[in-house]
Amino acid sequence: MRRTLPFTKMHGAGNDFVVLDGIANPLPLDLEPIARVVADRHFGIGADQILVLRPARSREGDAEFRMDIYNQSGEEVEMCGNGIRAFFKFLRDRGYTQADEIGVETLGGVVRPRWVGPDRVQVDMGRPVLAPTKIPTRLGSGEGPVLDVPLDLPGGEQLIVSSVSMGNPHAVIEVADVEGAPLERLGAAVETHPAFPNRVNVELIRVIDRTRIRQRTWERGVGETLACGSGACAVGVTAMLRGVVDAAISVELPGGVLEIAWQGEGHAVFMTGPAAEVFTGEIPFPGE
Repeated sequence: MRRTLPFTKMHGAGNDFVVLDGIANPLPLDLEPIARVVADRHFGIGADQILVLRPARSREGDAEFRMDIYNQSGEEVEMCGNGIRAFFKFLRDRGYTQADEIGVETLGGVVRPRWVGPDRVQVDMGRPVLAPTKIPTRLGSGEGPVLDVPLDLPGGEQLIVSSVSMGNPHAVIEVADVEGAPLERLGAAVETHPAFPNRVNVELIRVIDRTRIRQRTWERGVGETLACGSGACAVGVTAMLRGVVDAAISVELPGGVLEIAWQGEGHAVFMTGPAAEVFTGEIPFPGE
């Protein structure tokens, strides 16, 4: 009888994921090609990213589980803020933990999600990385921050960019009309710009008032998504550093609203938002 691979479809503010349980089920050794097939919206299940549950590697006790993250392109990436919320809900729903707060290893470091209500999770996203060489970006200098720096595109177009890392790199661009802005063109151009050696996630924003920002996201290796948690954190941090918003804001995305709070340099960024399970299923075990 042919083996199958169980999966769970989840989302956080419309940013959707397929979760694979690598503790309960054997997984293929090479997940990159599997991630591309599973994430395909026409020939697979469809998802912005694949989240893989693994045992924690650390022996220091700062994390109970590990979350590996694969983009639609099959590339393994550092961090996903919406994904960590969905991942924590999965752990609680499947009985792996009933703790209100845990540590989760990612390529971007240990992240600490906390259960704050029915299907709502607050995440300690850690301190933002402001130094250009650590983001990494060739924009700015010294220890940063990288704020309102000109970025030249082919054809003579110039954008004004702020950049920060939340465990993964982000470029934030304020525009007059978020909904009407050419995100696909600008996102693709900035993602692959030489100023970002590891490529970059791109957020187009409009500051509505001191407590609200509207955001659209172009995710590295994915394209436009309905939400990006680490991107909302980057948007909040850069806007707070620019002095245009307060220390606690709502970021309005096409898929929902995320709450972002940051007390300034030396402090962690906190993100709060929803997590939901959509459906479960099984697919034929890859390669058999």
